Amino acid sequence: MARILKNKPNVQAPNSEFPFGRIKDVVPSVSPGTPVDEEVYGDSHQFMEKGAELLIKTFNDLPESAKNGFEFMDVLLELIIKRINTQFIAESAAEATIWQSVTFGNGLFVAVATIGTNRVMTSPDGITWTSRSAAEANIWQSVTFGDGLFVAVSTDGTNRVMTSPDGETWTARAASTASTWQAVTFGNGLFVAVSGAGLVMTSPDGITWTDRTEAEANNWQSVTFGNSLFVAVSVDGTNRVMTSPDGITWTSRSAAEANLWQAVTFGNDLFVAVSSDGTNQVMTSPDGITWTARSEAEANLWQAVTFGNGLFVAVSVDGTNRVMTSPDGITWTAKLAAEANIWSEITYGNGLYIAVANDGTNRVMRAI
Repeated sequence: MARILKNKPNVQAPNSEFPFGRIKDVVPSVSPGTPVDEEVYGDSHQFMEKGAELLIKTFNDLPESAKNGFEFMDVLLELIIKRINTQFIAESAAEATIWQSVTFGNGLFVAVATIGTNRVMTSPDGITWTSRSAAEANIWQSVTFGDGLFVAVSTDGTNRVMTSPDGETWTARAASTASTWQAVTFGNGLFVAVSGAGLVMTSPDGITWTDRTEAEANNWQSVTFGNSLFVAVSVDGTNRVMTSPDGITWTSRSAAEANLWQAVTFGNDLFVAVSSDGTNQVMTSPDGITWTARSEAEANLWQAVTFGNGLFVAVSVDGTNRVMTSPDGITWTAKLAAEANIWSEITYGNGLYIAVANDGTNRVMRAI
């Protein structure tokens, strides 16, 4: 177990150069949860030079164990990248259209748009994007991946669902009802979609859909799955959260505040939702039932939130800094977006955060 010591003698050993300091000797081991602050020493007086101090001291704990000094640096640098260098880089979209949603699955990022010639684009790395033809020229609002299948839903059109096994070739599917389908997710072997007209539909395969009775006829904007529970949030209604263990039977829940809740995600045993108005524009819940209001980093119109690599990341459609991040969903830090676009959605996959926008010169941004 490593421990914090101060004023240790600078014992020289064979140099091992690293970007943020030099390991003077071999660290025998460190365990997960080791506090990291100022100089970090092992049991045998090993340490890194204080050149790393300003970065290191911003963290609370090491996330992983390490068997030696080289692994220790790998763990520490990974933590630095994850917690500090969430810096977004602008990338060109396949087309300059209104990109509304993005997901990751089967080694591929897939985004859908509400208008345009080709309303789908795909990328293996978040950098190079390729246009794909949508099954129909609908207003595609949301896309998800589950059970080897990409599924997208729309607010208009003859067939308001489309599916694809590879993100490239899409097939139109009939929704259970011709409603304004706003969001879709996958969990526990089931696709679940929610509507702005207060409806819910489910499908075990993305092809055949069945109407379900919603908890309240709200304008449902987002749905996610975590901890064996589906959770949806809305922008109106008395109770702006509803939950379901199976996607079929839904129960109303009170939101922390009567905000315009735009998105909800799950990560690190916590549900996190963001809103585009209100005093506190974030709320969290460990169980999806009881929600607690949290302060946002900036009073922006927060539109989407995701979780990945130990970090919650949200994007907004306005503001000075249109990104905010949080390791715990409670304390948020503003980050500068790659461009001042209307950022509509963000996802995490393959070690990358990828966001898409409705406007701007470059309508994609990525970060590690």
